[in-house]
This record gives sequence, structure tokens and C-alpha cells, in this order.
Amino acid sequence: MTIVTDAARQPSPAEQGARALVPAEPAARGIRHSILAVAAGALRPGRGLAFSAFWLLIIAILVVPILLFLAVAFSPALLDQGPQWFTLSAFQQALNGQLLTAFINSTVIGVVTAVVGTAVAFWLAWVVQRTDLPGRRLWTGVVFALLLTPSYLIALGWMRLLEPNGVLQLLGVTATWPRDVMYGPVGIVVVLTVKGIPFAYLAISNALRGLGHEFEDAVRVHGGGPVARIRVVVALLSPGVWAALAIVFAESISDFGVASTLANDSHFLVATYSLYMAVDSFPVQFPVASAISWVLLVLIVLALIAQSRALRGRSFRVLSGRSRPARLEHVGPLRGAGLLLALVVFLAIALGVPAFGAVSASLIDGLGSLAGSHHWDFSNYRRVLTSPSLGHPLMYSAWLAAVTATVAIVLAVVCARMLATSGAKLSGRLLDFVLLAAVALPGIVFAAGYIFAYNLPFWGTLHVQLYGTTTLLAIAYLATALPSTTRVLMGTMSQVQESMIEASRVHGRTSGRAWLSIVIPLIARPLLSAWLLTYAATLLELPVSQLLSPAGKEPISVGIETALSKYDYGGGTAMQVLAIAFALIVVCVGFGAFRLFAPAGWRRIGRASR
Repeated sequence: MTIVTDAARQPSPAEQGARALVPAEPAARGIRHSILAVAAGALRPGRGLAFSAFWLLIIAILVVPILLFLAVAFSPALLDQGPQWFTLSAFQQALNGQLLTAFINSTVIGVVTAVVGTAVAFWLAWVVQRTDLPGRRLWTGVVFALLLTPSYLIALGWMRLLEPNGVLQLLGVTATWPRDVMYGPVGIVVVLTVKGIPFAYLAISNALRGLGHEFEDAVRVHGGGPVARIRVVVALLSPGVWAALAIVFAESISDFGVASTLANDSHFLVATYSLYMAVDSFPVQFPVASAISWVLLVLIVLALIAQSRALRGRSFRVLSGRSRPARLEHVGPLRGAGLLLALVVFLAIALGVPAFGAVSASLIDGLGSLAGSHHWDFSNYRRVLTSPSLGHPLMYSAWLAAVTATVAIVLAVVCARMLATSGAKLSGRLLDFVLLAAVALPGIVFAAGYIFAYNLPFWGTLHVQLYGTTTLLAIAYLATALPSTTRVLMGTMSQVQESMIEASRVHGRTSGRAWLSIVIPLIARPLLSAWLLTYAATLLELPVSQLLSPAGKEPISVGIETALSKYDYGGGTAMQVLAIAFALIVVCVGFGAFRLFAPAGWRRIGRASR
């Protein structure tokens, strides 16, 4: 094998010019190599242009819409939304009357949901990872099913079951008391808690995996009982617990699905729906909507500050060479039966009841109509599959989701690679900040920012018409999907060693062929998982679809809302069931095709051996 060293390689003209500027002392050797790399990379044909185009795209889809939208709260005149160049009047409107009530309700709901969701997630993670309960691994699948199910679909399942003339009433079951409970703050907390549990579970279970059993043994040696053990474990898992609290709180106060369904029907004011009404009203109140967005962001930042202060000055380094694997706790027959019963109750509340409500409602002809008889059949599904107004939204969303997932994966690989290899470079830190900020922004804020930024008169002077088009909707989908998709792929891209690509280049392959032959096989399975996750999330996305859907072209989530607003509950729930079934089919086909057709080497990478 021929080994090519730096000494044998002829320097490029860019490197020769850079070396002339750098002293040859040993102390400057590291600086010299850095300057050589930057100079050679900057002068490489096409690389500077591609880098500039990448950043222009990031600025256009993530930075400009949000900054312009947030700026209008302080300076309406800057963007022709009022006469004032600086004013706080929008905040005065946002923090008075019904809007103030909406913020208080959202904050209280967020706190309660965060505490309850984190407690349930902690218990669930402990049962799955620290006990020998039979079938406990199946519950991880339930968690991921909840992660993929939008909150508005869970809320709609409960509503179809409990509403007047709903499924239970047609079955002859009186649902007055459960309806009074669910149609209000308690029901909103239940749905948002169910939706927040997967996020809290992932944060806590990852921390729990690294906690050895020696700390619990130490508690036993010193005479501590089960309560003392739990206190020690919770204290050691504080980073994961506080992260779970912050995530669930942020997800709850920024959720739009429950706000537009259960909260709206029960006339319970929340901040996200107030923001939607400010944008959807006539005339549009962009300054007020921007002020509401600022308050939501402040609440999220306060949650992150509380997390940081709670963990400041404390050490949670529990992994060392002496760490012992945790032992599974044996559960007896009586305790095992109790745990299984509790898990079944959790499954029923989280997925069982909403799924039963949706499926049963979709099988009732005429549901939602006060006149005529109601009978069970598949007529709603036939209408969805044959009626353009009901069937086309699913195909439209399926096409947009495929395009969004594909483009998002390509850009996410680039972003993840930059974050994994940039180190302390300014570009990497800046990209990391932009993506983190985008993750913290509620989806409804993204959608409102796009409405405002791409409907300005400035675009008319450039003869660019994006507002009200499918193109803008797809760009908005991409902007909301890119930050989370990048985070999903970042760990994988961090594991890819640059030396493999360099070795392939040494043996004569171009950069493109090196990536196709070396990197793609290594990351094929994570790429597929990220694509399917992005596809399913985009297919059923609500806030961006609700605000940016073009006239005459409705995504599936808007189609469901439109059918329900016309009291076609049977057609709307049939669309809902078909959309979820379609997403599950795509996921199964994707993983099945990978298992059947991917090269054997691709399938072996990342798979545990027996």
C-alpha cells in the first residue's frame, strides 16, 4: 500500500501563499495549519459559493421571517404596520383583558402539565429500565407512537367520544359528567400531559441508563428504605428531570393543536389561540400577535433559566470506571399485576380512548347532524376516498411531506456535519444558536412570521409572489422540520471519522463518490429513521398548515378542521383515521424496504450482535 504524507504532497497555490504569511516557528505550527486549511478551502472552486448559498437559505427560512415578525411589536412603522417608530402599546394590549387571562391560563396549564407529565414519565422509565416486568419493552413503542401522534388528533378522539350526540350518547351511555370534566382545564391538562410524556420519557430514560446501582446499594448499607432510594436517584437524575420539566412546559404553552380543538370548544382561553386570532382577524393585528409571541418566548426562556439555576454549582458525574450496571428489580406476581394494570390504564388514556373515539365516530353515518338516523357503516370512508374535497387533502399533504422530508434530510446532514466538525468556529456556533432558537420557537410563531415577512409590499416590487402559494407552505414546513431533524442526525454525524473520507480521496475518489461509498452506508439507517419521522410529523402538521395553506389547496390537517367546522364529524374523523393509517403504512414500508432491499453491510451497521 502506498502511503501519501504531507511531506510528499505538493502544496496547492493557495497553501503556498498562506505559508508565506506564517512564521515557521514550532509555536506557530498549529496556527499555520489552521490558516492553510481556511485558505485552501476558501479558494477551492465552488466551495465559497455553496457556503454562501447555504447561509442565504438559512437566513431566508429561519432568521428573517422571525426577526421581522418580532420587531413589529416595538416598531410598527418600520414595516408599515402603524405610525409609531417605537411603542409598547402592543404589549399593553397583550397583557390586558382576555389576552392576559389567556397567558395566565397557559402558564398554569404548562406548570401542571410539566409536573404531572414528568412524574408519569419518571415512573414509566423506571418500570421499563429497572424492573423485570414481562413485556416492559413494548411500552417504549407506545411512547414513540405518542411522539408521532399530534395533540389535536388525541383531543379530537376524546371530543368525538364525549360530545353531545357523540359516540357514547349514540351507544346509550350517559357522558354528562365525563364531558364536564374533559371540556375544560382538566381535559386540556390530560391531553397535553399525554403529549408531553414522550419528551420527558426520552430525557429521563437517557439519564437513567447511565446511573449505576452503587448509589442505591450505598443507601441500603446506611439503612435507607425505598423512599430514601428514590430521593437519591431523583437527585442524581436532576439534569434529566429538569430538562423534562422545561421541555414539557415549553411544549404545553406553545401547543396549538389542543388550543384550536378542545380549548376552543370549551371556551378556555390560551395564548396560542389568541395569537392565531390576532393573525386571522380583519384587520390583521400583527403588532399584537408579535407581542404575544414575545411573551411566549419569555415564558420558555424563564423555564430554561429555572432549569439552569436549579443545577448550578452541583455535580452529577456518575459515570466512572467503577460504575456497576444497574440490576433489574424483581417484581412479584401481585406487584407485577398492579404495574400491568397501571400501564394498561395509561395506554387507555393516552391512545386507547382517543383511538376508539376516532375509529367509532368514523363508522357512524351522519355523526354531527341533529336530524335523521345514525347507523354504522363505511360510508364515511367511501366519501373520503371518492370526494375530491375530502380525499385530495391527504394526497396533497403526502406529496408535500415527501418533498419536505427529502430536502430537510439533505440540509440536516449538512448542518449536522458543520456542528460536528466546526468545533469553536464562528460559523458552527452561529448555526448552533440559530437552530436552538428555532427549536424553542412555537410552530404558531413560525407560521405567523411567514405570513408577515412574505406578505410585505417589498416582495411586490421584486415581482416575487410567495404568499398564498404551495411554495411558501413547503418552505415553512422545511423551516419547522430542519432544526429537529438536524438534532436527530447530529449524534450520528459526530461519529463519522473524517479519516475514512480522506482515505477514499487518497485512492482517487471524488468527494461525491467518497460520500456515497463511505458515509451513506454508515448513516443509512439513521437517515431513514429521520426521514420517516420528518415525513410523519409534516403530514399531520397543524399550525403552519392552518395559517399558510393556499386557497383551494388544503393539507390534511386543515381538511379535517374544515370538515369538522361544517359538522361533518364522520367525514372528518374518517380523514383522521386514514391519515394516521397512511403515516403508519409509510413508516412500515420504509423500514420493510430497508430490511429487504438495502445491502447487507448497510443493515449490519449499528445492529447489535447476538
